This record gives sequence, C-alpha cells and structure tokens, in this order.
Amino acid sequence: MMQSAFATLCQGNEANRPHTLKQLLAGVVQLLPMLDVIPNAAIFIKDTQARYVLANLTLVQRCGLKYLQPLLGKTSAEVFPAQLGPGYTEQDRRVLEQGLVLQDQLELHLYGTREPGWCLTHKWPLYNHSGAIIGLAGISVDLQTASESHPAYPRLAAVDAHIRAHFNRRVTLGELTHIAGISVAQLERYCKRVFHLTPRQMIQKVRLEQAHRLLQTGMPITEVALQCGYTDHSAFSRQFKASTGFTPRQYRDTCNA
Repeated sequence: MMQSAFATLCQGNEANRPHTLKQLLAGVVQLLPMLDVIPNAAIFIKDTQARYVLANLTLVQRCGLKYLQPLLGKTSAEVFPAQLGPGYTEQDRRVLEQGLVLQDQLELHLYGTREPGWCLTHKWPLYNHSGAIIGLAGISVDLQTASESHPAYPRLAAVDAHIRAHFNRRVTLGELTHIAGISVAQLERYCKRVFHLTPRQMIQKVRLEQAHRLLQTGMPITEVALQCGYTDHSAFSRQFKASTGFTPRQYRDTCNA
C-alpha cells in the first residue's frame, strides 16, 4: 500500500539515515511531483517544532492555499480550522517527543471541499544517523466509499446496518460474524476490503459521528457518552480526543465559540 511504501522510504535503516532533516529533504523533494498528483491523500514532513517543511499539493489546497511556500514554517494549528488544527499539532508533538508511531488512526481531516471528513492517518518519527529524532513524516488518506462490487458486500452491508442500529450498546464480533455467516478472520479481512476499516473502527466511526452531533446540543457530556455506547466516560473522552485532538468538552466549547 502507498503508506507502507512511504514509511519504508522515510524510515530506512541506520546506515542510510541522513545527518540532518535538510539532507533528507534533498532526496525526498525529487518525489514531490509524483506526490502532488495523489488527490485523496495529504502527505507531509515536519521539523522538530511540528512545522511543515514539505507537503504535497493536496494538503496545500486543503489548507486554502495555492502554493507550498506560504505553508512552510507553519504548524497545523496555524493553518487548519480551530476544531482540527490544534489536535493535529498536539499529536505531532507526541510523535516528536516520544517517538510514537501512528498507524491507521481514524480521525477527521479536511476533504477537498474544505469540509471535515474521515481519514486514516499514519505518522512516523524521522531519525538521523545517530538515532536522534529530526522530524516526522505523515500521510492522511481519505476514507474511501464502500466497494459495492465486492462479492462480500451484501453480507457486510448487513453488518454495517446492524452496527448503525445498535452502536449505543456493546456490539461484539461474535454477533457480527453471525450476521455475516463468516469467521472473525474473514470478517476482519472483508471489512478492510469493502469498508476500508476494521469492524472495531466501523463501530468507532458510527459512535463518533453521533457524538459530534450530540455535542453540538445542550446534552450533558456523560449522557452523550452513554447515547454513543460508552459506559466508561474516560474511554469516551480518550477515543474522542484521538479522533479530533480535543476532549468532548473542549470540542463543545470550540463549536460554541
């Protein structure tokens, strides 16, 4: 997959690692024309201060810009809407300070219409030849529409409908496999092929979509958590923050600002 190839390119082995971020960029910049023609993925490299030093045209345009230059030297918090940008920057700092690797992180991003949409984000710390972190590389791939032509689609459409009808309670893999008439391994594999998400991510996505709607009302946050299938308020807060960068309360305050 594209993100796997990008990860391999950015990480490399110790013997081939650059001495500086500038040295790394000198090699990667030659790939920019190829990265610029990918319409459904925002690709970027940032320095140790979480500032953009490279980005493809898709990301540039989703920041409301025409050219790369005005984006350089800025953080996500400075160029994305207040409901999204600060969360990305906080996530960047965890990658840079802790060496955290993010893979298949379901979160909101800006689509080409400048409206929020779901994506799967991957971020990797970049190391120099001596093992010090010199920046990060990332890719956020738009969540594609379901592959209705796949032979397993009718079975999985029933799984998706069941999740949407019962997301406000605990939904088990056992009941989903019973509906689809396949094994857990097949369910995992086919969900990734058809919906581009794991079954757990499908449940998470539906719950978070409902949470976004309810947090824009006056409903107490503890009740929002329950309505979205979370009996543990702290688990709700952790998962919501992972997808938006905000706690539910911070998100509500931002929407009402």
